[in-house]
Amino acid sequence: MTQNIRQAEGLRREIPSHKDKILPKDGESNVLITSALPYCNNVPHLGNIIGSTLSADVFARYNRTRNRRTLYICGTDEYGTATETQALKEGISPRELCDKYNTLHVETYKWFELSFDHFGRTSTPLHTEICQEIYLNLAKNGYLERQTKEQTYCEGCKKFLADRFVEGTCPYCGADDGRGDQCDACGRTLDAVELINPRCLIDKTHKVTTRSSDHMYVKLDSLQSRTEEWIRKSWKAGKWSPNAVINSDGQLIDARLKGGLRPSPVTRDLTWGVPVPIVDGDDHGMKGKVMYVWFDACIGYPSITANYTSEWKKWWFNQENVRLYQFMGKDNVYFHTIFFPSVQIGDGRPWTSLFHLSTTEYLNYEGGKFSKSHNRGVFGPAARETGIPTSVWRYYLISTRPETADAMFSWADCIAANNNVLLNNFGNFINRVLKFVVSQYNSVVPDGGDAPGPYSPNDDVDADFVSEVNGLLKDYIDAMESVKLRLGLQTVMLLSARGNLYLQSSHLNKTLMMENPKRCAQVVARAINLIYVLSVLIHPFMPTTEASILEQLNAPARAVPQVLANDIFPGHRVGTPEHLFKRIDEKMANVWRVKFGGNKPVDPSPEPSADATHVVPGMSKRKTTAAKKAADKAAAAAAQDATPTPKSAEVLAWEQKVAEQGQVVRELKGKTPKTPELESQITAAIDHLKSFKEELAALQRSQV
Repeated sequence: MTQNIRQAEGLRREIPSHKDKILPKDGESNVLITSALPYCNNVPHLGNIIGSTLSADVFARYNRTRNRRTLYICGTDEYGTATETQALKEGISPRELCDKYNTLHVETYKWFELSFDHFGRTSTPLHTEICQEIYLNLAKNGYLERQTKEQTYCEGCKKFLADRFVEGTCPYCGADDGRGDQCDACGRTLDAVELINPRCLIDKTHKVTTRSSDHMYVKLDSLQSRTEEWIRKSWKAGKWSPNAVINSDGQLIDARLKGGLRPSPVTRDLTWGVPVPIVDGDDHGMKGKVMYVWFDACIGYPSITANYTSEWKKWWFNQENVRLYQFMGKDNVYFHTIFFPSVQIGDGRPWTSLFHLSTTEYLNYEGGKFSKSHNRGVFGPAARETGIPTSVWRYYLISTRPETADAMFSWADCIAANNNVLLNNFGNFINRVLKFVVSQYNSVVPDGGDAPGPYSPNDDVDADFVSEVNGLLKDYIDAMESVKLRLGLQTVMLLSARGNLYLQSSHLNKTLMMENPKRCAQVVARAINLIYVLSVLIHPFMPTTEASILEQLNAPARAVPQVLANDIFPGHRVGTPEHLFKRIDEKMANVWRVKFGGNKPVDPSPEPSADATHVVPGMSKRKTTAAKKAADKAAAAAAQDATPTPKSAEVLAWEQKVAEQGQVVRELKGKTPKTPELESQITAAIDHLKSFKEELAALQRSQV
């Protein structure tokens, strides 16, 4: 199989054996990757998946293609109020609930081809042991203090109630279904003791009062100066992605840091969680309490690693030789950049701390938000119900990864990504070349006259081709090393587009083979080797697609090269060409909008966004125009199928603008603190929203 293929040192990909545990090695690149532990009380939706687990998987797979020792750890976060509350709603125990949802998470991630080295859970004895050890170290080092707070208490249940076990009237807007942590009606963050006429979620007839309760707090204020010093150092060394902690100038901007950190609770009055240990023979009033979920959640990373290998400390107490990359949504940033690092510092041991932080904004759904309660959006393994292959899902989600701003999932965009990029660009290049080799060279790679190793151009066409391909290879590596995953994927598509252009400019066809067989052989040989390069570059994003390409090339998996080279030699026999992708009917967008639209009425045919055609730079304008027309036609057809009086494309476009601008206004209003600069931004955003609404109203009147 592997004859006539160059397998020089550095080009061969070392496939890790799962028989042996992956451990770091001094003097080598050791990469430790975590994705935010998903709560074990629900099913993940597409936004959750792209926000952490899929992004981390892409980066883990990339590092493996560079032959680095890579460990990717994740698992379900199983303790806390959210789990107890959901278990209560479903009438089962917290353990039964966690067993149920852990299975659903595993099933979902398996279908999305996520390559965890270990996917565990936090409800394990080792997790309890490591959490309690950290707690005791904080106490020993003087970083814990006891505070007495007023807390809601149920007279009927005879116990203190955590915030989510209390509901009542919101003191700000008067809504009667305010929760103990937040009012969904006005969005205000609440303390359970603020609720008017509080009710116990377990039994609403029980009387709820307030009583004093003692809890332990970690003294973040005493650790702040050391935490700030660590943040500035790590942010610079690891080139963190933009987030709410520190800006591009290295200035700390988190409101909690600027206002001064305060002691943060580490215990809760619950039964489902890590028991609070006795300190120096005294329970300090903590008997029967458990650790706060956000205290133990981040400890889940080392504890899950400990369940993977007894030598877990080689990863987690090895700052000199291990680089820790953590992936999460923006709402988890504080706990990974301020809270947990402060706990690590207070613990006093030489922890492996965060090197690079990769965060995402939110992925919204078809002009709104994912909503499990309204069954709106794609949740868990339901993606397979569409018949869209996993590889296409992975491609589309990474191509729309909300790296710097919120992004919108769109069925029209998803279909266009498959039809216009994967099928017409990437798949077309690979299929065209392989079919030509099979039909014209009897499946044998011809002799292009090149020696093994990097290509030397023979004419202007080759000079441009080799130079641009090598430049794009560098761009790909730079993007992936910087964890700019969306840019890395775009670069892969640029490379395949450059391959298509090379075939076009070289006039590859039967005539070229007859009139200039040497030149034809050279073009084919170089195109085959570009396909071999594309196979490894696409692996992090679409591993099944890589496997199909390698089968068709009849070649082994390779590592990422620095330059395009003659690695598949003349005489190598390729396999049977097959199409990597199939066209998706544009009208299916409306079918899926209805299927996943949920319980609330939704517009069945929103206008595709500006990048719905997923145009790759370098593609012809003719293809771009045709793709846009196809998308427009599909949207119009879907609208006609859905309603007897469809809205025009222009009206739909303005409605989309109004919806998006409304979201901008809501997000700005939700920010704190309300600085003069922010107030000015809010006013400007509202003015834009008003003008958009006026334009929409005028357009609707004109079309009556």
